[in-house]
Amino acid sequence: MARETSGQGVGEISGHASPGLAHVSNIADLAIVTTNNPAEIEQDWRALEAGGIESPGQSFDFLTQWIASFGIPQSAQLFVVVKDGGLPVLAFALHRTRLWGMKALAAFPGDHVGTNAPLVNLAYMRAMSPAARKALWQKVQGALDGADLAYLCCLPETLGGIDGLFADLGQSVVSDELHRAVFDSWEQCDRLQRTRSRRKHDKQQGAKLAAMGEIGFDIVEQSEDLPEILDCMFRQRNDRFRELGIPDPFNDAAIRRFYAAAFTGGKTLKGRMHVLRLNGEIVATRYNLVHGNRMFCLISGMSTAPKIQPGSPGKQCLLRVMQTEFDGGYAMFDMGAGMTDEKRHWCNEHIVLRHHYLPLTLRGRIFAASHSTYQRFKNIVKSNSRTFAAFKSLRARLKGRR
Repeated sequence: MARETSGQGVGEISGHASPGLAHVSNIADLAIVTTNNPAEIEQDWRALEAGGIESPGQSFDFLTQWIASFGIPQSAQLFVVVKDGGLPVLAFALHRTRLWGMKALAAFPGDHVGTNAPLVNLAYMRAMSPAARKALWQKVQGALDGADLAYLCCLPETLGGIDGLFADLGQSVVSDELHRAVFDSWEQCDRLQRTRSRRKHDKQQGAKLAAMGEIGFDIVEQSEDLPEILDCMFRQRNDRFRELGIPDPFNDAAIRRFYAAAFTGGKTLKGRMHVLRLNGEIVATRYNLVHGNRMFCLISGMSTAPKIQPGSPGKQCLLRVMQTEFDGGYAMFDMGAGMTDEKRHWCNEHIVLRHHYLPLTLRGRIFAASHSTYQRFKNIVKSNSRTFAAFKSLRARLKGRR
């Protein structure tokens, strides 16, 4: 059953409403609907989603498929929608779970997506002053209950051109960066992202791969071969994680079932895979979910066979992705968080992400203070290349001993 609260005079909205938006004179006029039944807010959620999403984690299809795939009980679900009259202006979903020994509210997909930002009406948010947005976030936090802490990981510092949109949502600490390629065409992408030496290098690697046999590049949306392609991708991904000496987040039957279902089961979120073959054998893959003209790459796989590494199949696959998709109507290729060489080469947008802590009890406040300090220490280690390399080496040795 949905619960709606309107609150009392928290603060006034200053500034001017955008054309076509109802002007709100007081935060108390906004209604917050909370429910554990997604069907009750689906219409409002999809209305917000029609304005575009920043992450698959904002997709109603993605979230409900995640819940179904993992059998999450309704009692453990919390959907929140903020409305101005009949206009939905904000929505997010949280999992009632246990983290760090506490009752917590956390984003369902966690680090399986680049950002877990709330889904917002950007035009509406632009019409609000910073003080009004602060009052809004205070009201939202006040509507959360039944936990010690709400933990919202990987929220962008800048969203839709609004700096600090989530700055007053609890307390926060820098976590990572989100990397995207955003271009009008392949010609623009090629001109801005590839130097002459880079083009020469790509051509040399392509020649080496071509010398090994026949190259094929396919875009797969619906195919009888999809289960086989997914199995190959997960196998290649597992081989890579094992080489790095780190746990494989996809090495779980439920996770793999979810990705298979999410690929084919959405109304507005659709699967799209890129597959590079050499002599008919899959040597590189990319798993993407598409919403409108935005493409989100969630998983990539590449053969670890030493004999084909000189041809850099992963890089050759990504080159073909860029050549194909930016001339095929797509405007953004989101490559997720965490810097890699391929993101450095291709991405022209780098968005700082922050972890947000919303303490709901004294225990939650104590934990938020300590965990955010730990996160800052991690950032210091990661920002120093020598220290981070030493840490990764130690981690790999410890993993080997276990």
